[in-house]
Amino acid sequence: MAAAIAETRGGPSRPVSYGSISRSRKRALVWSYVFLVLFAIFFLTPPIYMFITSLKTSQEISAATNPWWVFNPTLANYTELLTSNQYLTFFKNSAIISIVVVTITMLVSIPAAFALARMKFWGSTTLATGVFLTYLIPETLLFIPLFKIFAFVYEYTGIQLINNWWVLLVIYPTLTVPFCTWIMIGYFASIPKELDEAAVIDGATYFQTLTKIFIPVALPGIIAAMIFAFTVSWAQFLYPLAFTTSTDQLVLPVGIITTLIKGDVFNWGQIMTGALLGAAPPLIIYAFLMDYYIAGLTAGATKG
Repeated sequence: MAAAIAETRGGPSRPVSYGSISRSRKRALVWSYVFLVLFAIFFLTPPIYMFITSLKTSQEISAATNPWWVFNPTLANYTELLTSNQYLTFFKNSAIISIVVVTITMLVSIPAAFALARMKFWGSTTLATGVFLTYLIPETLLFIPLFKIFAFVYEYTGIQLINNWWVLLVIYPTLTVPFCTWIMIGYFASIPKELDEAAVIDGATYFQTLTKIFIPVALPGIIAAMIFAFTVSWAQFLYPLAFTTSTDQLVLPVGIITTLIKGDVFNWGQIMTGALLGAAPPLIIYAFLMDYYIAGLTAGATKG
């Protein structure tokens, strides 16, 4: 039939090719795996090297042997750090600061995001944008004015804020609250407005609407904001370095550097071990809550 139609049109019939879409998909899948392997190699090489170095003794490291092979593996570096009161103090300070900062951030950012996203008022959009823009100010520009402010407070009130780990509870929310508020604004904005209307009809107040409807629905976004706040608080380096100096007041990132580097002597085995142990809590959190984190960050991409 096709041949007859082709003859009547005055041209030969051409064979129809099949499978072009499947071939293009296979090609895209192959290239995806290629780039995925390159990505994994690029980002997994540093932690693998750190782990290998943490299993070496100082003598083997200084011998400059093959850096990717351990001739005499040992757990002495892990034992020394985990039994060191100094290292455990650093870990405890970081844990307390991170948990308290996450709590403060959530208590501030959730009501702020709800007000900016659902309680529309004059200038709410501009204010929401301004909240996010404050996060873009680099911390390298802020720690000098903050240091001057704390010195001024000590001069006129006698309150010593510098060299106390709890001063970080005041500083860290300046980094976490703006971005967490922005995340929550996008998530609250994606929730259907019919929920607000149903709550108002039932006689619920704004606080009841937030606590009984929005917080349960927006749980992935809240978890994403909590993960971000915890990561920033746990891994922050510049502010603790500038505002804490005593050994018992240091947090983990600064404590590892200041105590394990003595002059020009670098205890690389314990430095790598401390860095790996310090990276364990965020890694565990991301491993179990990654789905919530991705859902929270992508919530504002679509409406409805």
